[in-house]
Amino acid sequence: MNFFEVINSRHSVRNFSEKDVEEEKIKKILEAAQKAPSWQNRQPWYFIVVKDKELIKKISEFRPLTLNINIFLKKAPVIIILVSKRELSGSRAGLDYFLVDCAIAMEHLILAATALGLGTCWIGAFDEEYLKEILKIPKDFRIIALTPLGYPKKENLLGKAIKTFAQSKKRKELKDFVFLNEWGKKWEL
Repeated sequence: MNFFEVINSRHSVRNFSEKDVEEEKIKKILEAAQKAPSWQNRQPWYFIVVKDKELIKKISEFRPLTLNINIFLKKAPVIIILVSKRELSGSRAGLDYFLVDCAIAMEHLILAATALGLGTCWIGAFDEEYLKEILKIPKDFRIIALTPLGYPKKENLLGKAIKTFAQSKKRKELKDFVFLNEWGKKWEL
């Protein structure tokens, strides 16, 4: 796929086949994340690749902070957790760049997975303390996001309902968020 085909075909996948993800593909998507730009090239990210079925089951268990929307995670053959902390990057005018740096790295990972025919779903709803405990993540680190990784399977009823609720394919028109030269001056593209 060319770059724009990858961008256009990326979508949140919530139903996975049982097929294992090849090690070389996991390595390739992690190498894509490794190439992400970051504040002063500090690369403040750490990735935990979870392949153990029992651990995946624990990650997907109902927790009050997840509202049980992550139940689909238990069918993923791999879950990748992104971890960092503020001190590993810089800040300017009160904006901590470790979150920006990590978001860019995760997006590189997700787009690389798409290019390789794998499905992902950016997850921000999780019980951080619970995950830190079961994954043995040091207390001074933060879990930024996680994503299941696997070969997409036809969407089940739960996945279709979540997509409908989240309106994941709906996008604003460019005219609704692009200005020309100054705030509020519409750029008609």
